[in-house]
Amino acid sequence: MVVMGRIAAPYGIKGWVKIQSFTEAADSLLDFPVWWLGREGEWREAHVIEAFLHGKTIVANIDASPDRNVAERLKGLQIAVPRSSLPAAGENEYYWSDLIGLKVVNLDGVELGSVGDIIETGANDVLEVKGESTHLIPFVGKVVLDVDLENSVIRVDWGADY
Repeated sequence: MVVMGRIAAPYGIKGWVKIQSFTEAADSLLDFPVWWLGREGEWREAHVIEAFLHGKTIVANIDASPDRNVAERLKGLQIAVPRSSLPAAGENEYYWSDLIGLKVVNLDGVELGSVGDIIETGANDVLEVKGESTHLIPFVGKVVLDVDLENSVIRVDWGADY
């Protein structure tokens, strides 16, 4: 499963939910008629009855939420889709979920930690690398030299003391 967003809040009184999308284009989640709700390892299928973009969020009516009380209990659940339903990433493109947890090593062979999160800044994405200290590393070609998904390592030109 690839996490694409989360249920942020109930919306209205009829069980609709407000969705925070984690995708590059906020409306990408609208391409999927079935979402999986839950957390890692515990997913349940939810069919999208109706959904639309509302500002920077998505508002959705899903069959898993018949009323506001249920919608309130769904708050905070992640929304995922099966990896098989996503298009293959292009050359030098990565799904964020593929980068989370990868070990980050600099040119001196020092392990800086592992990717805990990715921050979207507008100009470029930033890897939040958690180790002995937290490093915020811009995800740009001059800094990120190699992403080796097979060996779960990202090689960077970044000092351990930055």
